[in-house]
Amino acid sequence: MLGRAKNPAEEQKATMSKTQGELGGEGNISIIGVGMKIVGDAETEGTIRVEGRVEGTIRAGKSVVVGRTGEVDGDIITQDAIISGQVAGNITADSRLELQSTCNVTGELRSRRVQLDEGARFNGQMHMDEASKSKSVVVKSADAPAPLEKHGRQQQTASRA
Repeated sequence: MLGRAKNPAEEQKATMSKTQGELGGEGNISIIGVGMKIVGDAETEGTIRVEGRVEGTIRAGKSVVVGRTGEVDGDIITQDAIISGQVAGNITADSRLELQSTCNVTGELRSRRVQLDEGARFNGQMHMDEASKSKSVVVKSADAPAPLEKHGRQQQTASRA
């Protein structure tokens, strides 16, 4: 019927279905908001966005986003990760890892592809795995380029991906 108003529950259901369709059926987005603190592990098949604080391991089937105000004291294991806040722990991103200019990361990084923005702070080891090759890079600080050592030889500094 024309002009008939939809039931609010029907509108919400239609909006959620549309959102899940746009996200490829993996519309699970969990948000840990500013001022919220989680102590323990967090796990989802979808995406976790951290704007608050997490003390524990985060596992996400799709992606993990740590916003500028986000803090993680623990490991992150996911497909894709975008880090803008602080992480003290190891990050494993099977596909892609992006360290944005406002991030401060301490730990071991593992990913096939890494994007390191100018100004990003990272202290630890980075492992970039390709088909059958494995590259290991030790970075002391992204702010002050330093020579990288591998097998006792001086190497050129890592460039942004």
